[in-house]
Amino acid sequence: MFRLKYPAEQSDPPLSPRETLPTMYDLPSEDPEESGLPDQFHDFQPELLGLTFRPANYPEDIVFTASDLNLYYDVHHQNWHKRPDWFAVLGVPRLYDGHDLRLSYVIWQEGVSPSIVVELLSPSTEKEDLGELEISDRNGANSQVEKPPSKWKVYEQILRIPYYLVFSRYTNQLRVFTLRSGHYVEMPLTESKIWIPEIELGLGIWEGEYRGIDRLWLRWYDSEGNWIPTDAESLEIAKQEIASVEQRAESAEQRAESAEQRAESAEQRAEYLLQRLRELGIEP
Repeated sequence: MFRLKYPAEQSDPPLSPRETLPTMYDLPSEDPEESGLPDQFHDFQPELLGLTFRPANYPEDIVFTASDLNLYYDVHHQNWHKRPDWFAVLGVPRLYDGHDLRLSYVIWQEGVSPSIVVELLSPSTEKEDLGELEISDRNGANSQVEKPPSKWKVYEQILRIPYYLVFSRYTNQLRVFTLRSGHYVEMPLTESKIWIPEIELGLGIWEGEYRGIDRLWLRWYDSEGNWIPTDAESLEIAKQEIASVEQRAESAEQRAESAEQRAESAEQRAEYLLQRLRELGIEP
């Protein structure tokens, strides 16, 4: 069990705050429904996924992505829901009525299930995310109260989501499950990436800086293997290209000025030589 060490108990050199302070997983909320609220990685990683998810064969206005949004899946149990770390739905309006943001995603109203779900493993949800723990196991096998199905079962058997991807920030391992004959089958990955032909996009592990943090991130890439930039990155690339064009133009101008100076110098030299010849009585 997690236990803080008080200064009087410490005989070794002081530990860093990371080693001594409790995490949200050590001190869960008194409300069981809030025990898995996102940490910073669960905020930043879905954000990067959403910013780089640009299917080539779908207009932007009919692509909906969300993170940590309640996904309601059973019209007979309307309070049952799952909260994927990130998911994408294709073929539905990005906004309600063309201008309003969703407060949830209700399957029996939308009529379209997500095409892709990404779950980021955490200590409190790992077994359920990987289908190794049913809700009934977590709440006690003798409970007579009807319990909602596990996340795995909802994604696999109720919503039948074609692609279910799981990523661990602790091992930097990406695992991909696809539906085969109604059940999830893990795809063997020779590289830490997967190409999804239905959306003409790939998802892989990218090493770089996002939000000022340099680490391995999940990120989408295009058919040529290029990582899709965020709007901020595209703006920075455009600025660099403009600066490069301006620098080349300035260099060309400097070369032209230099050539003009050399031509002027040559002309002055020629006039000087003509003048010397005339002084010597030679008419050129």
